[in-house]
This record gives sequence, structure tokens and C-alpha cells, in this order.
Amino acid sequence: MVWSDEFDYSGLPDVSKWGYEVGGHGWGNHELEYYTENRLENARVENGMLTIEARKEDYEGMKYTSVRLVTKGKGDWQYGKIEVKAKLPKGRGTWPAIWMLASKSPLNWPDDGEIDIMEHVGYDQGVIHGTIHCKKYNHILGTQKAATITVPDCSDNFHIYTMEWNKDSLKIGMDGNYYFTFTNDHSDYDAWPFDNKMYLLLNIAVGGDWGGQKGVDETIWPQRMEVDYVRVYQ
Repeated sequence: MVWSDEFDYSGLPDVSKWGYEVGGHGWGNHELEYYTENRLENARVENGMLTIEARKEDYEGMKYTSVRLVTKGKGDWQYGKIEVKAKLPKGRGTWPAIWMLASKSPLNWPDDGEIDIMEHVGYDQGVIHGTIHCKKYNHILGTQKAATITVPDCSDNFHIYTMEWNKDSLKIGMDGNYYFTFTNDHSDYDAWPFDNKMYLLLNIAVGGDWGGQKGVDETIWPQRMEVDYVRVYQ
């Protein structure tokens, strides 16, 4: 284990491990939340858990708040195994994610790569998505590589969302069951940018092009993603 947060403290997330991406400009997906920073209402550690909370409230011109925690500059890895033990929010309009982006500035998306270890949209309760995006394979082109697994109790119980990654392939799974594998065909960067160092993101989006496809239920808030631990092995 080369990096971890067991959340055995209280208060704001550990600043030596987590930063924030802040703003309410829609994040390229017409999302409805404003991502805040250093705000216990949206991200706090208590009772051995990290809670990420999306709330219905007017804030900086937006109708919802949430948080997007990132390890960029504090945890950036080339290859390894990521484990995140989490319990997901539920309800129409929720869009939680555990994912990775290339630790590059400026970041050229999707060319530099994205790995979605876990995505869930509340209007399709219990269906967990694992996906990769790169220049050759992405949802803009309709060529993204992805798979799903059905987890009926994902919002009631904790599961371990996992990604294993080396120079030849990456695998995405849950509770030790790997349901998606993407293999490096060793052709070019367009098909495999995953030799980049990458950082981890944890967030709940509200609405958006995918999460809000069937609208947002205004009666369900606040909604939380609880995280028991994050562990990185190499």
C-alpha cells in the first residue's frame, strides 16, 4: 500500500491527501451543482467515514451544492490497484462517481485518458458502470469501452470498487469480481493514454447530461456518498 485514507479522524478531509475542484459552470455536462471547498456541509469526516453530501440549496447562483474531492498533486500514480469502499446515494438526479484523470496541466480531454471506476445514475438504481475514455474510445464518438454490473443494494450497503492497472491492461471490478477489462493494443496514444500518471476524484454530480436524463427529484435531498476507506497499492 503506497497511499491511503482510512478516515480515522474528524472534520474536513485531510489537506495532505485531498484538494477540491470548485465551481458551478456545469463541468462540461450541464450539471446543476456548485462544487464547494472547505465546507463541512458538503464534505466531512466523522465516525470513521468520509461523507460527500449533495444538498438542495441556493449557492453562488446554483440550486444545489456538492463536492469534488481530488488527489491531484497529493496522490498521482502510474499503475497500481485502487480500492474504494463506499455506499452510494440514491434517487433521480444523483450521479456519484469514483474516477481518475491524467495528472497533466493543461489536461486535454479525452485524449489524456479517463478511468471511471464506479459511476451510478439514480434513475437506473443498482446498475454500476465501469468505463474508460480516450481519444479513440469516448462517449462523444459513441465508441467508449464500458461494462456494467447490477448491484441492487449499492445504496444500502458498502461495496469495494476496484481498479487494477498496468502497462498492458486495466480491469474494473467490485468486491473482487472483475467485470470489465480494457487491453492495451500497443498501437498509439489515441487508444492507450494510460501510461500517464493519474489522480483520483470522488464526487456527486446533480443532474447533468447523463445523471439528469430523466430529470431531478427535488424531494430526495440531501443525498450522501459514504466512503469507509481509499487504498492504493503498487
